[in-house]
Amino acid sequence: MQDKNVYKAYLPMTESTYYILLSLTEPRHGYSIMQHVERITEGRLKIGPGTMYGVLSKMENEKVIRIAGEEDKRKYYELTEVGRELVGLEIQRLSELYRNGLKYGGGLNEK
Repeated sequence: MQDKNVYKAYLPMTESTYYILLSLTEPRHGYSIMQHVERITEGRLKIGPGTMYGVLSKMENEKVIRIAGEEDKRKYYELTEVGRELVGLEIQRLSELYRNGLKYGGGLNEK
C-alpha cells in the first residue's frame, strides 16, 4: 500500500473520479474517457474538458494513473497499481452500500 494520504484523498470517491478511473481499466485519452463516461451512465453524467484534464493531471501527479502512450498529440492514460486498488476498494464500498440499502431500506418505498 502506498502513501495513506492518497487513499484518504480518494476514498470515498466522487462520482466523476469513480467513472474516470473505471474508464481507465483500458488505456484511453481524455476525450475518449468523457465519451465513455457519458455512454455508460446513459448521458446522466457528463464530464467537461476543464474537469477532465484537471483531474487527470492531479491523478498523474499522485501516481494513481500514468501515461500509457501518445498518438497524434493525444495522451493515453492507464491505471497504476494504486489506481486499480482504489477502484477495487470503491467498488467494495459501493457494494456494501447497495447490500445494506436492500437489507435495511426495503420498506421505505411502501407508503
